[in-house]
Amino acid sequence: MKVPIYIDHEKSYHADSCNQLKRAVANGELSLNAICRGSYPGTQIKGDTIQGLCNAGCWNATIEQSWGLPWHRNEGIELTWLETGSLPFQLDNREFTLLPGNLTITRPWQPHKVGSPNIGVGKLHWLILDIGVRQPHQEWQWPSWLVLTSNDLAELTNLLRRNEQPVWEANAEISRCFRQMTGCISPDVPRSASKLMIYINELLLNLLEMFRSQKMPLSKSLTTARRSTELFLRSVENNLGEPWTLEAMSEACGLRATRFIHYCKEITNLPPILFINQLRIKKAAEIFKNNPGVSVTETAFECGFSSSQYFATTFRRIYKCSPREFKKGCRG
Repeated sequence: MKVPIYIDHEKSYHADSCNQLKRAVANGELSLNAICRGSYPGTQIKGDTIQGLCNAGCWNATIEQSWGLPWHRNEGIELTWLETGSLPFQLDNREFTLLPGNLTITRPWQPHKVGSPNIGVGKLHWLILDIGVRQPHQEWQWPSWLVLTSNDLAELTNLLRRNEQPVWEANAEISRCFRQMTGCISPDVPRSASKLMIYINELLLNLLEMFRSQKMPLSKSLTTARRSTELFLRSVENNLGEPWTLEAMSEACGLRATRFIHYCKEITNLPPILFINQLRIKKAAEIFKNNPGVSVTETAFECGFSSSQYFATTFRRIYKCSPREFKKGCRG
């Protein structure tokens, strides 16, 4: 499956590379035991062993750290469990301080951050499984080596899709699964693969049992194409310099163009390109107000316009004056 480029906080990337963690390990600031695919930290998994496993492991920080993981998203669903210490954690606009026994669950479309700005002393375990989706409305595709019954897996999927509570209190069984899972990780992946798959299956089954024991409020609205469009439109304000086309925007949402246009009009009352240009012009106006001396052409390109002439035409349509006239007003 083609991995889309995630665009968030004025950066474009495929998935979290955890470069800060890699540097800390190389500098001897903490210990790491992990296996991975792609740019994640750890020993690379070769071939088709444990397909769908992006990253699993544990870090152990015994001294205060000088780094944190900035805003990022992952290719799959991520489960983390803090065994010791404390850890600042942010998801969307919410801030948490994780304590021993806390479990976090994040989906591919949820930007999150670890550290404020740095992580503290502690031992963190994690698992990232690719479930074949990047947007809330897409149907999950679990790895084929999971042995949960189709009914159990469907129930777990439903609970994870329709409830996005990020922080939980892990029970003893879930805690044990994390310890066993990371305890059997070794650079010799093929020899530890069977045990690892067993513990991941057990972890997911215990997660389902924990959910069943609690009355979880579920919302179908979390799984709609409209929400995927809303999330994109909310994040695009930080990425107006990108060369957005209708095709690029609809692909970022995982939708056909006609469907994306429908939801964009429903949410903003504007077609996508008109909505994007309106945001760009508002950003340009803010730039002019804060720095009237900046050139019109430079501002046009910074805000994502391909030509200063098109920028000036669009600006006049919204503000009823040219960019230069607007700048003069700002100076006055």
